[in-house]
Amino acid sequence: MAPQRTTRRIDPLTLEVVELIGTVVARYHEEYEDAAAEHSLTGAQARLLGLLSLEPLPMRRLAQKLRCEPSNVTGIVDRLEGRGLVERRPDPNDRRVKLAAATAEGRRVARSLRDSLDFAREPLAGLSVAERESLRELLRRMLEA
Repeated sequence: MAPQRTTRRIDPLTLEVVELIGTVVARYHEEYEDAAAEHSLTGAQARLLGLLSLEPLPMRRLAQKLRCEPSNVTGIVDRLEGRGLVERRPDPNDRRVKLAAATAEGRRVARSLRDSLDFAREPLAGLSVAERESLRELLRRMLEA
């Protein structure tokens, strides 16, 4: 006899929370795309530039972080390099590996892009410090589960 599978119904509160999270994510991505366009960047170019503004990374690691194929990252880096926002340099720990790194102009554009994203900041500003800390901890727990 085959084991019987039980179908768990998701309660209405969980469904509402999932829907709200989805709405927040969609609004964030929409604003991010709009902010990127103001800098003549695609969303993918802006995300890559944002990552590189924090630290130089090898192409393979960029592909993992962006959840895309390394060949896609190569094309994005090529376009950003052509605009003087990114450069390739040898990895000091392994000269066979090339790192992509934001140039000074690339870091400036990434900073400007981050500064223009109001969607997350404005609603969060309406929460107290304790509420933001609680939200942060809840989100971290969700991601660790």
